[in-house]
Amino acid sequence: MKIAQIAPLFERVPPKLYGGTERVVHHLTEELVRQGHEVTLFASGDSMTSAKLVPCSDMALRLNPAVLDPIPYHMLMLEEVRRQANGFDVLHFHIDLLHFPLVRNLAGKTVTTLHGRLDLPDLQPFYAAFPDVPLISISDDQRKPMPPVNWIATVHHGLAPDVLPFTGQPRGDYLAFLGRISPEKRPDRAIEIAARVGMPLKIAAKVDKADAAYWLNEIEPLVRRYPNVEFIGEIDEGQKGEFLGNARALLFPIDWPEPFGLVMIEAMACGTPVVAFRCGSVPEVIDHGVSGFIVDSMEEAVKAVHDLDRLDRHTVRATFDRRFTARRMADDYLDLYRALAGGAQRVLPIHAANESGAGPGSTRVA
Repeated sequence: MKIAQIAPLFERVPPKLYGGTERVVHHLTEELVRQGHEVTLFASGDSMTSAKLVPCSDMALRLNPAVLDPIPYHMLMLEEVRRQANGFDVLHFHIDLLHFPLVRNLAGKTVTTLHGRLDLPDLQPFYAAFPDVPLISISDDQRKPMPPVNWIATVHHGLAPDVLPFTGQPRGDYLAFLGRISPEKRPDRAIEIAARVGMPLKIAAKVDKADAAYWLNEIEPLVRRYPNVEFIGEIDEGQKGEFLGNARALLFPIDWPEPFGLVMIEAMACGTPVVAFRCGSVPEVIDHGVSGFIVDSMEEAVKAVHDLDRLDRHTVRATFDRRFTARRMADDYLDLYRALAGGAQRVLPIHAANESGAGPGSTRVA
């Protein structure tokens, strides 16, 4: 198939540092190319890909100090997509909602994966105005706040199986927090859990401008107060395997409707179990008592850390291999692409496919 992948321009594909959406686009694109499809990637000019790259900015916008407004760059990208649209069987958008007015004329050959949170009130009237655009969720929970729209599937994220090495015997006796410093990610909970169980905590996270005050006023004082807490800062892909693999567990103490939580499956790829609060997608990603523990309180989180020896790291990795590889993700998307190309009228969500007897993490065309 001739497939266009349209990525955000905030980070390169794959990201040098933080960047979940661009990382997922990378693994999907590479797997589609590996399977023999003709893939074109619309992304920042510093992206690295086996597909044909259409550079839509010189470099990742977040890392370019000269960029003040990302919208013009995305509009230029959409104009280039429009110009080349007839050359593709399917156009797969990963840029949330910017392209919706454009794709109304192309709806029969487009899919849009929504990667972000959908519970913000400003989004409701927008999505209600575009009930015909084919949408893909990254978890079933992500759909809950939305008005009636054209959901065609849920496709969970996946990663290349060799991107993060399995670590059967971690060298560190510490807990890990990885991602972003923000109120909804609750690094304060991670610090409290580590303090209550008497274990070191290593925090590898970026601090966005929007969260600078939260860092300065809430989290940095806690880091200084507790000698067992080490703030490392933002790490790159090459550092992630060692950081996660040598941890006893990843703490994922979120307090918001997380659409997916890529870091959970990154930890699982390393064999590292996850202790996660029951929010958003967590129950869809973590198999309780197998790849980690799902908790509802600080007391349960503390107990889960004490119970980590009950979990087998080989089983954690096996769960990743069964449910969250890039091949499984690409196969799910290819089912949808082919359904569009064949003019199928309806595609069942993943949970409906499972209820009908299909395997976990799969879709089927009705």
